[in-house]
Amino acid sequence: MTDTKWDAAATEPETAYWMRNLLVCLGGSFTTIVAMTLLLPFLPLYIEELGLSDRAAIVQWSGIAYGATFFAAALVAPLWGRIGDIYGRKLMLVRASLGMAIVISLMGMAGSVWQLVALRLLTGLAGGYSSGSMVLVATQTPKARSAWALGTLSAGIMAGNLVGPLIGGALPPIVGIRNTFLLAGGFIFIAFLATTFLIKEEKSPARSKAAKAGGGWKSIPDTRPVVAMLITGMLLMLANMSIEPIITVYVAQLTDNQAQVTMISGIVMSVTALGAVLSASRLGKLADRIGHWRVIMTAMAVAAVLLIPQAFVTAPWQLIALRFLMGLALGGLLPCITAVIRHNVPDAAAGGILGLSISSQYVGQVAGPVIGGFVGGHIGMRAVFLGTAVLLAAGAAFCWASRPKQEAP
Repeated sequence: MTDTKWDAAATEPETAYWMRNLLVCLGGSFTTIVAMTLLLPFLPLYIEELGLSDRAAIVQWSGIAYGATFFAAALVAPLWGRIGDIYGRKLMLVRASLGMAIVISLMGMAGSVWQLVALRLLTGLAGGYSSGSMVLVATQTPKARSAWALGTLSAGIMAGNLVGPLIGGALPPIVGIRNTFLLAGGFIFIAFLATTFLIKEEKSPARSKAAKAGGGWKSIPDTRPVVAMLITGMLLMLANMSIEPIITVYVAQLTDNQAQVTMISGIVMSVTALGAVLSASRLGKLADRIGHWRVIMTAMAVAAVLLIPQAFVTAPWQLIALRFLMGLALGGLLPCITAVIRHNVPDAAAGGILGLSISSQYVGQVAGPVIGGFVGGHIGMRAVFLGTAVLLAAGAAFCWASRPKQEAP
């Protein structure tokens, strides 16, 4: 993009505040994701502190408590997106940040495992800051800069996923588990204040009127690209999460030093997200220049190819290197998915459809570990990698068939 085009985009009335909005959303999304994921290292310990002593029950309730947030969020994401279309996207961020600040603080006061699970459900119902940020940035950023902006935001979200467990492992020994929740709630409250006073949303009365009158699928001229993006988002999360249940057992087969299995497994789980953080904004910028569909199809095809040797590695370093490369390839998918939906959906329906996209990603996030665990346990661990590769390759082919004619090479 030339400097003239950049200056023109920066001075358009509807996008005059887009950079400030992006920075606030980036900070708020990072903070809320850290708060949602920091409990991972100490969740079983907290459940034990709440009165459970049986090891199997602790593991079972840890899974239920962790999954409750994503289950609830998947149900309400389209609803919050639809309400945001009508009443404003900033309002949804204010609601989410205040709600999460209260609910996560209350987790530090839970008296039983049932209360913890209920609060995790409320986190999913009341939350959605990062997904709401995606909607606001997508609709308030100049289209020519949308993939770069969404890539930057996506990198911040993934960085939160990386940093959250690290903070969750470091803070409880210093301040205690309950105070860790209170500190997290306090930081989200700061994000709430920044969102309330710094974000400027250019509202459109015509958009709100159109959203109230109708919208959704009926208002989309061509639904094929949108359907393709919903499936792509689900496959992305499924590919990322499918190895989670088998990774520790798989790593144990690759190393003779069993004392290092958990450490190596943690590295394997983290390097994919690290690669995605490093590549997200760069791939978004590339997509703004050469087209979102080309980046999506190439990234999925490359990730599919990289999954094949992961099934036949003979040393942990090989798996770590391949997972890092896979993260580099997949890092641009989420911003490109959002940008494609934004370009193919009327503004009055953007929030609802992007909310549906978030739900499809949560489906992949939940289905990935379930399918990966079943396949790994009944067929074999190599089948998890090879099966995921086939799914990603099929997704790339489906995107190729669904792309608009103007995107054809």
